Amino acid sequence: MLIDIIAGARPNFMKIAPIIHAVQKKKNNTLKYRLIHTGQHYDNNMSNDFFEQLEIPLPHVNLGVGSGSQAKQTAQIMIKYEELLLKEPSNLCLVVGDVNSTMACAIVARKLCISVAHVEGGIRSGDWTMPEEINRIVTDSITNYFFTTSKFANDNLKHAGVHDSSIFFVGNTMIDTLLANIEKLKKPAFWDTFNLKENEYFVLTMHRPSNVDEKTILSENLHTILEGANGMPVIFPVHPRTVKKIFELENLPPNLHYVDPQPYLEFNYLVKNAKAVITDSGGITEEATVMGIPCLTLRDTTERPETIEIGTNELVGSHPSSLLLFFEKIINDKWKKGGIPEKWDGKTGERIVDILVDVLS
Repeated sequence: MLIDIIAGARPNFMKIAPIIHAVQKKKNNTLKYRLIHTGQHYDNNMSNDFFEQLEIPLPHVNLGVGSGSQAKQTAQIMIKYEELLLKEPSNLCLVVGDVNSTMACAIVARKLCISVAHVEGGIRSGDWTMPEEINRIVTDSITNYFFTTSKFANDNLKHAGVHDSSIFFVGNTMIDTLLANIEKLKKPAFWDTFNLKENEYFVLTMHRPSNVDEKTILSENLHTILEGANGMPVIFPVHPRTVKKIFELENLPPNLHYVDPQPYLEFNYLVKNAKAVITDSGGITEEATVMGIPCLTLRDTTERPETIEIGTNELVGSHPSSLLLFFEKIINDKWKKGGIPEKWDGKTGERIVDILVDVLS
C-alpha cells in the first residue's frame, strides 16, 4: 500500500516527521510512503533546515509551486498533484494541518477516488475570516479518516455528522517531534550577542495579516508588547511578510531584537528558556503548553482550546490595550501552571501508522 504524505509549509514538516519515522520503524510493514513537498513555502531557510534537523528524508517529489495568491497557489498545487496521481496513483493521501496544500491535495485525491486521511482533523476556530479555517472545513468535508489531537476536535467532527468509526483520537504529532528533540535543542547564534539569560526575555511571533499588514496596528502592537516586557529583551523572528513593515517603523524601544526565522532546534530553545511567548500562531501554543511556558495569543479565537483549558495559553484578544494586564501576571510570576493534554505523549506517529496499516489491509 502506497500513501502520499503531503507537506507544503513549515509547520507541516514538524507534523509529518513522526509519521515517516514510524513507517520506517514498523516491522513486517506493507505500508510504503511517498513524500510530496508542494513547495508552498518557498524560502529555503524556512524549509531545508527542517529536513536536516528533523531527520526527514528528501522528498520523493517536489511540486515546486512557490508563492502566489490563495487561488493561484491552490490551483497550481491541484494541477501538479493531479498530474502525478494520473501517472502514478497512490492508495491514500495523508494531509496535515490547515494550509493550502492540505485542502488542494485532499480535493484532487478524492476526485480521483483516492481516500484521504487528515492529521489534525476537526480543529475549529469558528473564525471564517481566517483562510486556514476554510481549508479545515473543506478538507474535513471530504476526509475518510480523521486523526485528532483533542476531544474538542472529536466533538467538532461529531457535531458535523462524522461517524465515530472515522474518528481516531491519537494525540499530537507536533508534540512527538518536540519530545524527540527536546534534548537536542541548541542556542541560536545571537544568544550571547544579545546577552540573553534564561527566564529573562520574551519570544514574539506575528504573521497574521490583521496584526502585521497595517503599519499603525503593527506599531501599536510592538510598542505595547515592549512596554509590557518591562525592559526585558523581546526576540522577534520576523516572518518574510513582516520584514518590510518593520523597517518602516520609527522610535521602537531598544529591547526589541528582530532576527531571521530560526531553524527548529534554535527556535524551540528560545521558547523553552523564555519568560513567556507572545504569538498569533497556533502550533507554538501547543509547544509552549508542553514546555510549561506562559503563552499570550494575540487573537480573539483559537482552534486549540485545550491549550487554554488545560495548558499555559491565554487568548488576549486582537487589541493591544488588553496586553498589559497579562504581562503584569507574567512579570510577577502569577501565571497559571497548566498541564499537558491527553495523549500528547510522543507516541502519536506510531498510533497513526498502526491505524493506517489496519484500515488499509
